[in-house]
Amino acid sequence: MKATLCTALGIMGGAICAALGGWDQSLQALIIFMAVDYISGLVVAGVFHASPKSETGALESRAGWKGLVRKGMTLLIVLIGAQLDALLGLTYIRDAVIIAFIANELISIIENAGLMGIPLPEILKQAIEILQNKSDKK
Repeated sequence: MKATLCTALGIMGGAICAALGGWDQSLQALIIFMAVDYISGLVVAGVFHASPKSETGALESRAGWKGLVRKGMTLLIVLIGAQLDALLGLTYIRDAVIIAFIANELISIIENAGLMGIPLPEILKQAIEILQNKSDKK
């Protein structure tokens, strides 16, 4: 039973990685950044009760679920980039998509660190504010 389950999970994982353009350093980095962002968001809400995603700032299952759905959508967009690369015979669309999402995850991680009370360099605060203002205008 255990061997069958491990084999099935391995086949599914391999198929997903292949569809995403293969397991390489950039995909690994994106997955790590996504996990750190999600965990740091849980800490902000669960320990510090400072989450801007709920009225009380505390953990809320709906906010956590929405975060996971967003992470899943991120991977679907990487899938689209990988398929466009394959279709057009290119090698950079997927990587550009991954780099953009890594930058987005990094900003979110830094924001979470700020919500935890970790002192941030002023230049990082200004960069985050500029990026948030640009996204608010859109």
